[in-house]
Amino acid sequence: MINTHIKHKQLTINLNINNLAQNNSNRININYYIKSPQLRVIDQDGNNIGVISNEEAQKMAREAELDLIEISASAVPPIAKIMDYGKFQYDENKKQKASKATVKTVEIKSIQVKIGTGENDLNMKARRASEWLDEGHQVKAELFVSGRSKFLPEEFLNARLQKFLNLISVDYKVAVAIKRGPKGPVIVIEKKK
Repeated sequence: MINTHIKHKQLTINLNINNLAQNNSNRININYYIKSPQLRVIDQDGNNIGVISNEEAQKMAREAELDLIEISASAVPPIAKIMDYGKFQYDENKKQKASKATVKTVEIKSIQVKIGTGENDLNMKARRASEWLDEGHQVKAELFVSGRSKFLPEEFLNARLQKFLNLISVDYKVAVAIKRGPKGPVIVIEKKK
């Protein structure tokens, strides 16, 4: 019973150490956590002071009542900046939000058409595909075939899919050419730029 308890405690300690190691990889060193003896220092105005000792940089930061923040630990010598840590965190969060805002995700929307789909339904699906293309999404149009229709000539199936594509009002280009999918012919289109 005692051995199990000791092993359990040891496992918990090891897991906690691993979690700390993962958290430290993203951590930014500030003030006395900076261990490098020499630093390239940038002051609060953005001027390059040059390479000075860690102690001297710490002293300059204390005199300015600001923090010494290690900007680039991988540089030789590491680059540190004298500034307010709260402002630094705010600027970093702002940069991350801006980079997330510029990344636009493109979804592939899917429309399934059957051989016996009526004209009105085809027009509605084509209108929906046009809206998706206007929003910047790719559209996967799939002709669903089942039963005996699986054995119809490939040209006929492709022509039926092309009939649907002709109803789309937005100019588009083919992203993935017509190919045989598990349910029938499939094509992926996107808006022309």
